[in-house]
Amino acid sequence: MELETLIENFKQKDEKAFETLYNMYSESMQGVIYNIVRDKDIAEEVMQDVFIKAWHNASSYSSEKGRFFTWILNIARNAAIDKTRSKAFKKTKQNLDADFFVDILESSDSLDSSTDAIGIKTFVKKLKEKCKAVIELLYFKGFTQVEASEALDMPVGTIKTRNRNCIKELRNMVLE
Repeated sequence: MELETLIENFKQKDEKAFETLYNMYSESMQGVIYNIVRDKDIAEEVMQDVFIKAWHNASSYSSEKGRFFTWILNIARNAAIDKTRSKAFKKTKQNLDADFFVDILESSDSLDSSTDAIGIKTFVKKLKEKCKAVIELLYFKGFTQVEASEALDMPVGTIKTRNRNCIKELRNMVLE
């Protein structure tokens, strides 16, 4: 079945379309979510919530605004960030093992194999260093623009501009 037809069926609440899209994208979504929440069980739970949210809000998707994958990826990223900001999540992370933090700090490449199911790692590696840093923090580590600004010691406006330009550069690479 062609993707456009599949998405249209999904918008019409076709369960078979839901199942097919879930199978197509769940591994990629879970990888992105995992890079933000750093807990496999929570990542799986959030990923399932993402697909349910997409199912309930399917009518809000418009192919004129972007690709379906990008739409659902944004839902996943936002859900993962929301999860990390919840009281329950913060409470479970209060007494974490030091290895959790060492892994985050020492990881020079948080685009692990589960995130790379769609091949994004190849494209991100082609970006200039300044783009890699911004994309890594905003999209794979779940930083807000203000947090990325502080981490990279740059004005928020610069982060916003680089983000926009770097995403544009990624989009062009993918479309080539």
